[in-house]
Amino acid sequence: MDTTNDTFHRICAVTDLPANEAIRAEVDGVPIALVHTEGEVYAIYDECSHAAVALSEGDVEGCTLECWLHGSRFDLRTGDPTGLPATVSVKVYPVEIRDGDVYLSLTPKN
Repeated sequence: MDTTNDTFHRICAVTDLPANEAIRAEVDGVPIALVHTEGEVYAIYDECSHAAVALSEGDVEGCTLECWLHGSRFDLRTGDPTGLPATVSVKVYPVEIRDGDVYLSLTPKN
């Protein structure tokens, strides 16, 4: 995907992201779960497609984020559900690291 014309928003320093945990950020009113895991930073829409609760309160395992309420799991790279009861994907957003800072585009990858 060509993101050269997208607007990227500075979110935080990479060092502000705890390893293997999700944190919530809001960008222009859009709730985002940011995850720093396996040497990458991922951004996923911060609402479970099954129960409409914050995914940022869930658990991270590798490249998956598990919803704390019913256990739905989502692939951080694609937003696809990898565990029931969720059957609908959530949006994932492009992330760039620039000079140690995390930047995010609100133009979804999926």
